[in-house]
Amino acid sequence: MTSTARLGLPFLAASQAQKEVTHNEALARLDALAHLVLLDRNVTAAPGSPTEGDCYLVGAGGTGTFVGQGGKIASYADGAWAFYPPVLGMLAYVADEGTLAVYTAAGWKDYGALLSEVAVLSRTASGAQSRICTVEEELTLAGAFVESSIVIPDRSVLFGVSSRTTAAVTGVWQYHVGISGELEKFGGYLGITVGASNAGVIGPQAFYADTPVRITAHGDTEAFTGGKVRIALHYFLPVVPGA
Repeated sequence: MTSTARLGLPFLAASQAQKEVTHNEALARLDALAHLVLLDRNVTAAPGSPTEGDCYLVGAGGTGTFVGQGGKIASYADGAWAFYPPVLGMLAYVADEGTLAVYTAAGWKDYGALLSEVAVLSRTASGAQSRICTVEEELTLAGAFVESSIVIPDRSVLFGVSSRTTAAVTGVWQYHVGISGELEKFGGYLGITVGASNAGVIGPQAFYADTPVRITAHGDTEAFTGGKVRIALHYFLPVVPGA
């Protein structure tokens, strides 16, 4: 054997001259493929101003330097592009998508988003997706109620809305978290001191219109004079096929 079985790292030969060339080639390949970071996984032409160590996954129909390199990992080092075939089980962080992908017998498959607001659990070749989403917003309280700018999306299935008091609420004794017409849907008579929290789980329930969350004052003047509450929406969102 002249190279390793998986990554193709070249071996030094007995009595070989210029061993440093072979050794450096192996290091360069290992540096590119170990803990692989793909800046983009569908490029067809070499970027104009690459940085040393940049890696891309070449898509079909490559042009210029990338001609005939579809499906390979392009690594820029020492002012030139090198191309490496992926190996079974290789794991890559796809930087522009914030996700992990693993190379399987059927090609690259998404492993899932990394602690992001939207995680794609599965998807089809035509673009249909199943997403689990967690989005949040901090609301400054004033008046009888405030509504969020983030919404429970149309055609989503909501599991709940959680909340935490992040700045002491003034003007009332408690507050409710809900939606218009169902003011206590995700929690009623909630604490106004800093750190008071509630996991407002429901059904789950499907929503058929974009729906903001409403925080409503309760007690005394029935109006907030200050305070902040952070809310988080927890829902499932289907994405229809793209074609």
